[in-house]
Amino acid sequence: MSDILQQLDQVLEARKQESTDDSYVASLYAKGTEKILKKVAEESAEVLMAAKDLEHHASSDNQDHLIYEVADLWFHTMVLLAHKNISSQAVTEELQRRFGLSGHVEKANRNQ
Repeated sequence: MSDILQQLDQVLEARKQESTDDSYVASLYAKGTEKILKKVAEESAEVLMAAKDLEHHASSDNQDHLIYEVADLWFHTMVLLAHKNISSQAVTEELQRRFGLSGHVEKANRNQ
């Protein structure tokens, strides 16, 4: 699974050198952090709406819609990370660190 994340990291890094006319990601980078944050917020809202739709109308179409929206959110979050020169590997390493650790314990450790 991390192969696709590594591949996407490479593509997002390469887009830093692309023309804003040729690359959507390059145009986001050029517009800066605020624009990227707005896209992440927009995609987050779309995930919430898709999840609510699925809750009220369970169907494979609604599941597909939620999956699609989560993919958009993950993608735009990865754009943000790349813009800040952070790889997806850093996030997967953090998830690995937390794996098997109670959420309550992890949260308590953050508050110390």
